[in-house]
Amino acid sequence: MFILRPRYVFKVPVEGECITCDIFSGKSLDETKSLPMLEGNKRRKLNELFELEYSDTDNQGSSEAVIKILGDVSKVRRIGSGLTSGRIVIEGNSGSHLGENMRGGSITVCGNAGSWLGSSMKGGKIEVAGNAGDYLAAPYRGSTEGMRGGEVIIHGDAGNETGCFMRGGFLRIEGNVSQFLGIHMRDGTILVLGNCDGRIGAEMVNGRVIVCGHVPDILPTFTIEDVRPSVKIDSDRINGPFYRFVGDLAENGDGKLYISKLRNPHLSFYEEYL
Repeated sequence: MFILRPRYVFKVPVEGECITCDIFSGKSLDETKSLPMLEGNKRRKLNELFELEYSDTDNQGSSEAVIKILGDVSKVRRIGSGLTSGRIVIEGNSGSHLGENMRGGSITVCGNAGSWLGSSMKGGKIEVAGNAGDYLAAPYRGSTEGMRGGEVIIHGDAGNETGCFMRGGFLRIEGNVSQFLGIHMRDGTILVLGNCDGRIGAEMVNGRVIVCGHVPDILPTFTIEDVRPSVKIDSDRINGPFYRFVGDLAENGDGKLYISKLRNPHLSFYEEYL
């Protein structure tokens, strides 16, 4: 296990794409300490920004590569970029683009996470104990290559445009979500246990969005299809009842919105169209 501790509080963004099990594996401690990084516009070595140590005893007999970061790295971007195997544990807050292009392995954040978490990820698992920022699992501006696979679990809240251009995989947000949930969604499943601020599924083509809390309204380009007693996600079943809407019809979409009936009595007028 590699253990990293920030040497000081970072004031400017730090490019941390070298902090990933794929790059650390097979390197000696000295080689790892010399990995190049950027702090603002200044070139640094990893050892200039982090105290680094290696411990065989902390792996508990496992051959899995493990990186543990102790402290606040909310200014450090792209930790776990392209991760294919191994485990990263952050005991603090993490920065933006955590786990981008991830293909396997796991990342655990004990605090909050920044924006673009899991951007364009294709596999693996990310779990955040706190909140996530905007653009969860969404691609860069100008790209349509959103999340394709894997699993993201947020135990707190998430920001705007969660699941933008999502093409597969599973998002679970146990708190509340801001606007434009599932915008441009192509496939996959999003489950929100809390509330959503609205504009769900704008320009959605396919996939499923399930909201167990309150929503202010449904976009007029969605039509109600029926009321379902529950929704099945793999082997689990989420109890409803749920209004099921289909759309976005402006995109000839066949996406499904499952919206809690009990938490949204103001949507009961849709039942006369069934």
